[in-house]
Amino acid sequence: MKKGMLYILLSTLMFSTMEIALKVVSGDFNPIQITFLRFIIGGIILFPLALKGLRARNYHLQRTDFTFFALTGFICVIVSMILYQMAILSAQASVVAVLFSCNPLFVILFAFGLLREKIYMRTVVSLLISMSGIIVIMDPLHLSGNATGFILAILAAVTFALYSVIGRKRSKDYGGVALTCFSFLFGSLEMLILIFITRISGVAAFFTGVGLKSFAAVPILQGINGRTLPALIYIGIGVTGLGYAFYFLAMEETSTATASLVFFIKPALAPLLALLLIHEPITAPMAVGIVLILAGSLVSLMPAFKLPPKKGSRVNYQRRLQMSSSSK
Repeated sequence: MKKGMLYILLSTLMFSTMEIALKVVSGDFNPIQITFLRFIIGGIILFPLALKGLRARNYHLQRTDFTFFALTGFICVIVSMILYQMAILSAQASVVAVLFSCNPLFVILFAFGLLREKIYMRTVVSLLISMSGIIVIMDPLHLSGNATGFILAILAAVTFALYSVIGRKRSKDYGGVALTCFSFLFGSLEMLILIFITRISGVAAFFTGVGLKSFAAVPILQGINGRTLPALIYIGIGVTGLGYAFYFLAMEETSTATASLVFFIKPALAPLLALLLIHEPITAPMAVGIVLILAGSLVSLMPAFKLPPKKGSRVNYQRRLQMSSSSK
């Protein structure tokens, strides 16, 4: 259990500094480029653990599995993480960190719609409290130029939740590490193909013409030098690779519910680290929103409420229990 808590601590620290590290290098790398680099590096770091997990399950990958990884990789890396990186460019790192940490809420909704999983009353209460926290942080009456970043961050959280729910269908076959690793690698491969497409003159001219210059002629290695290499190594190996590795190791040592504490601690820790490291202020709406989101997360962890037995039912239950034990 001590080892499991250490993994949770390390994973929380890595994930809580993710947006800060990406914000720091946002001026040195193209947003599509940094997304490609960090996920290809992260996928490679996870690869040995993924193979170990597959061997432990005695599972051999089939052609249909590669098609599945191509789908999950597209949703996670191409869609969700590009939206996420664009959100970091448009909003404060602390805001993106808090809003993206709400993806478990959307997982609940997708699991209900796609997997027909039950939604309990405490889950509804948790959703309402957490959503109110998101609204407070967004501060709709004073959105001004922050609206784009907020919307992109929420869309990134929604699409990441969709990836998580789709992946849940097959995660028992592969294991969480293998699913994440191959989704990262396939998503990076798909992104590499898209990067080469953006270098076609007509495609580059189109994206530039519609105001999406970041999607035109995307570089691959440009910007990597002695000054930016340490940050890139931290983002690729530390945050994306080891961060997820520690998270899944925490699951193995403890439980899924215990490991999920990572996403409940991050909304409180990430803004504090952003304040200390890159001097992003914690506004009053941000502080109130964080408290609400943490409260909503705690409600979701509470055990289900059970109705007290009806009058006389306890006696009947005890009689049935006695009869059952005497008949054995």
